[in-house]
Amino acid sequence: MSYTVGRDSSSAQPGAARPAEKLSLGVAARLSRYLQVLTQARKMGRETISSQELADYTHVNSTQIRRDLSGFGKFGKRGVGYNVESLVTQIRRILRTSGQHNIALFGAGHLGTAIATSDIFADHGFRVVAVFDVDREKVGAQVGPLTVRHNSELRTVVEQEDVVVGVLAVPSAAAQELAGDLVEVGVRIIFNYSDALLAVPPEVTVHSSSPAVDLLYALYFYLA
Repeated sequence: MSYTVGRDSSSAQPGAARPAEKLSLGVAARLSRYLQVLTQARKMGRETISSQELADYTHVNSTQIRRDLSGFGKFGKRGVGYNVESLVTQIRRILRTSGQHNIALFGAGHLGTAIATSDIFADHGFRVVAVFDVDREKVGAQVGPLTVRHNSELRTVVEQEDVVVGVLAVPSAAAQELAGDLVEVGVRIIFNYSDALLAVPPEVTVHSSSPAVDLLYALYFYLA
């Protein structure tokens, strides 16, 4: 497995997992899905959750869930399930997302505003620290607690706020130039909500989110 493991208690304890090497893409993707469900369960006040409940919400086989988690430590207790708070902490440690990570968001339109004012990132330790736009009518406006800045301030903000992720909620025609600007100032993770196919250096990670693609994926399994 990709981590060495401490085998102390039946629920996740601090120090139960230590990073050794990178996770496989499949394991990382599934752990991220588990974390999403666990975070929502925590917000609902749940203290424990079973592998079957995780399976129902993630559509990952419960046996696979137990196998994934057992590779990093003995997290669950038979008949009780997993401690939600402890498992959130441990999965975030395994995924190396403990702590806070700062985001620069581009686009102060409807989508950008919705992203900046929701808990979609904050629930997982990400904080939108700046919103950018090139529309002079939007620059200076308030989006939640933030004042919209002009794109020309990008370098200054990245350096001052230690931005690690750039989120693009802009028209496709503007996405490539913005991606290039982010690469130039040292941002190495780009979350792309546009339909543009971004050309970036190999050391830069681009994740594209498309509702249409997600619907096609769901439709395939519905029709299969």
